[in-house]
Amino acid sequence: MTDVLDPHPSAFVAMANETDNRKKPNVRVETRPRLETSFIPVPGTNDEQFQKDFPAYTGGLVYSNPGQYVVMPEYSKKAEIVYNLKPRPDDVYILTFPKCGTTWMQELVWLAIHNCDFEKAKTPLNIRSPFLEMNYMLPKVLTDKYERDAIVYQTGIPGISKFLEILDYWNLRDVLRPHVKKLVNMVCGHVMRDVEEMEQMSETRIIKSHLPLYLLNPELLNTSKVVYVARNPKDVLVSYFHYHKLIHFHQFTGDLETFADYFMSDKVYASPFFPHLMDAWSKRHHPNMLFVFYEDLKRDLRGEIQKVVRFLGKSVSEEQLTKLTEHLRVDQFAKNEAVNYEVCKELGFMNNSGHFIRKGKTGDWKNHFSPELNARIDLWIESNLKGTDLSFITELDQQD
Repeated sequence: MTDVLDPHPSAFVAMANETDNRKKPNVRVETRPRLETSFIPVPGTNDEQFQKDFPAYTGGLVYSNPGQYVVMPEYSKKAEIVYNLKPRPDDVYILTFPKCGTTWMQELVWLAIHNCDFEKAKTPLNIRSPFLEMNYMLPKVLTDKYERDAIVYQTGIPGISKFLEILDYWNLRDVLRPHVKKLVNMVCGHVMRDVEEMEQMSETRIIKSHLPLYLLNPELLNTSKVVYVARNPKDVLVSYFHYHKLIHFHQFTGDLETFADYFMSDKVYASPFFPHLMDAWSKRHHPNMLFVFYEDLKRDLRGEIQKVVRFLGKSVSEEQLTKLTEHLRVDQFAKNEAVNYEVCKELGFMNNSGHFIRKGKTGDWKNHFSPELNARIDLWIESNLKGTDLSFITELDQQD
């Protein structure tokens, strides 16, 4: 007698077919864009001389293909995660090549969005306005170190440094990552948000990035507002040189002329300079894009503030505009502890000599370039701008 609890295998087939034939609910499956990019070592960045000039770059540098955008090797492993951050209609992205006025514009946009709330603006800017790719750019050993140092600095709890070192030694930090993150966020604020944390933000996101548009979500410009800030390459080169001397994980040991050679041959992080700008320049007429020149901010800060505020669909009173203009003047801005990152010196992120916000002057390059170096840079600029309608102001008679 056949056991009724042991049906013939054909019965299972019939049951499966019956299940498949039932009407299934329409479930929308969200598809994520795929980043069709590979990353290739930048030739020469593992050579002895480059490693001597950039001792922190133990793995050299890599560039995207296509695009040739130069990044740390660590980023190539996470590029698709960043690419897939879904833009929102109320997002505002601040995009720049480094040292083009990013921090300046972040503060301007944040205050415009938040009705000039100068009290809340005392919260560190990197908490109010996250740096999109920062969490994915550094080697893990450095992010763990910075995370540990930040906890130690902010808590002052005896023995916590040793406890965190033990976690690292036994590779337990990743296992306990959610709890460590909670601790970091509790004592330091959301200093280095990852993409998952940015996705959880409920407020208007004002996101900073040095990535070119083609490494960001392809829906960005059709969805969110983008403010792109460009600066003349001569002052960028000087400012970027000092920045590479200041920041611990860049740790450049050479002189300005050597750095200029690396800059013009696309062997520094975030290079090449001109393709980054030209990509945004070609999209400057898009209704969601505002292309701003640093030099215009310097010669008419009040007028440029009004332009940005209008672009964001906001308004400010005359009193607010006057206060905002004064708040953003470079000499005042450099003293603002919420934006000048001086605390990073105590955390070991920056060297004690120099400042994150340095001079902010248009034309400061004249104090640094020899006639020979200036002539070489002029030729480099001319060859890259040939056939384009983009031009730069490199000197100002009067500036804010």
